[in-house]
Amino acid sequence: MTASVIRNSILLSTIIVLASAPSSGQQAGLPSTTEGDFVVKNFKFRSGETLPELRLHYTTLGKPVHNAEGRVTNAVLILHGTGGSGQQFLQQQFAGELFGPGQLLDANRYFIILPDGVGHGKSSKPSDGLHARFPQYDYDNMVAAHHQLLSEGLGVNHLRLILGTSMGCMHSFVWGETYPDFMEALMPLACQPVQIAGRNRIWRKMVMDAIRNDPEWKGGDYSAEPQQGLRTALDLLLIAGSAALYMQKTLPTRDAADKYLDDYFKARLAGLDANDLLYQVNASRSYDPSPQLEKIIAHVMYVNSADDFINPPELGMAEREIKKVKNARFVLIPISDETRGHGTHTRAAVWKQYLAELLEKSAH
Repeated sequence: MTASVIRNSILLSTIIVLASAPSSGQQAGLPSTTEGDFVVKNFKFRSGETLPELRLHYTTLGKPVHNAEGRVTNAVLILHGTGGSGQQFLQQQFAGELFGPGQLLDANRYFIILPDGVGHGKSSKPSDGLHARFPQYDYDNMVAAHHQLLSEGLGVNHLRLILGTSMGCMHSFVWGETYPDFMEALMPLACQPVQIAGRNRIWRKMVMDAIRNDPEWKGGDYSAEPQQGLRTALDLLLIAGSAALYMQKTLPTRDAADKYLDDYFKARLAGLDANDLLYQVNASRSYDPSPQLEKIIAHVMYVNSADDFINPPELGMAEREIKKVKNARFVLIPISDETRGHGTHTRAAVWKQYLAELLEKSAH
């Protein structure tokens, strides 16, 4: 299993805008990328806590196009999963399939926005210094912050498309309910539009408990990372994001599997912060879009894969819930040599035909 697959398994949101100088596009043929920081003063969280300055980092490709009324017509928002960042979408398996000349989200035609969620990437997070005193953010806070980034920071008042993977998939449903007129199309990949319960809640709670129960965590005020808690958390994250068929084929011997696990820990443990991970997983605690799915008016192409441990198809929840959305279609991708379990969400070659269908159906 490659490093890119590991990263994309599961690791699975007065105004100041600070834009950096453009850097080279990460894939040949792409326009240059621009990175910036958007700072919101006195951002209030649903917990009642306030952060004097909330920094939201973002990467963009392309330029916004405005119609005669001043409305942006070509903006695309792409949302990452738990523990990820907007930069992950610049990899070949995603950007190389979608952002190039003549491709579905050609960055010469679209204004592509890749933000880091609150608590993720280069956005404000516990490890910046507040540690366990960082506000307890949730998905609603993350979506609200990104709405402010778009409307006040980047001057984007309309989206052609929101595409979200894993946690970003769940954010897509929250976006559609909370700001129903803001986007034309939604493409949620790899999630369920219901409260996180059952096995999905249990493994997440196990991740959090592993960190909190490590004596070295010290209530979040540790001087050294709680290694045992993090190792247990990574064990669970690996299984949750795994693809049984792919791993059996690529790790066909005991020695190969053992080496992969050793390499996985070496790659992941070095840069992992326990508070950051704990907050990231805990942010899902209040998620439950099911009661308000009828509010979504955008065209929706909702895609899961049959080998996703986190979102197993036998539950039937996706088929049941998506019926509440007027202009929606659900697609379950069968297991194949091309799927990667939960990580299928970032392998654009597997599902881009459904993106093409969505863009065509939602075009005016």
